[in-house]
Amino acid sequence: MTQTKTRALTEGALMVAAATALSYVKLLELPQGGSVCIGMLPIFLYCARWGCKESFLASFAYGLLQLIFDGAYAWGPTSMLLDYVLAFGVLGVACLFRKQKGGVFVGTVVGCVCRFIVHFISGVTIYRIYEPTEVFNTTFTNPYLYSAVYNGSYMVIDLVLCLVITALLYRPLSRYFAPQETVAAVKRNQGPEL
Repeated sequence: MTQTKTRALTEGALMVAAATALSYVKLLELPQGGSVCIGMLPIFLYCARWGCKESFLASFAYGLLQLIFDGAYAWGPTSMLLDYVLAFGVLGVACLFRKQKGGVFVGTVVGCVCRFIVHFISGVTIYRIYEPTEVFNTTFTNPYLYSAVYNGSYMVIDLVLCLVITALLYRPLSRYFAPQETVAAVKRNQGPEL
C-alpha cells in the first residue's frame, strides 16, 4: 500500500471517528429521528481533501456507524438503507467541488442538500403513516409538506453550523483544504531539499 493510500485511510478513519463522536453532541433532537449537531463537519473537511473513492468510503462508513449506534429510529431495512446508509453516504458528493477555490463551502451545501433529499424521500415513503402529524405546533396532513418541514428544520441548522465553523477554520486550516493531487504535484516540482 502506498503512503498516499495509507494516509487517506488513516485520515478517513480519524474523520469518521470525529464525526461519530460529534454526532453525540446534539443541540436539539426531534422525536422521530434527526438532530441538530455538527457530526457531518469532519466528513466535509475530509471530502475537501481527498478524491471520490476515499470520500464516499468515509461517508458510507459514517452512515454505517450512525446506523449501528443511533439506528433506534429505523423502521425496517428500507428505513435503514435510506435514513442512514444512503443519507450519510451521499455526503461524499462534497468531494466533487474540492478543486475549486472555496470548494469546501459549495461541497458542504451540496452534501447537505443531497442528504435532505434522501431524508425527504424517506419521510414521504416510509414515515407517511404519521399523517396527520403535529410538529412545531402545526398539524400537517400533506406528507410532502410534513417531510420537508420536519427534515428541513434540522438540516438547515446543520448546514448553517457547518458553514460557520468551516469559515472560522478555513484560514488556520487552509493547507489542509488543498486537494491531495495538488499537494503531491507541488512536492514533485520542488525537487529534493538540500
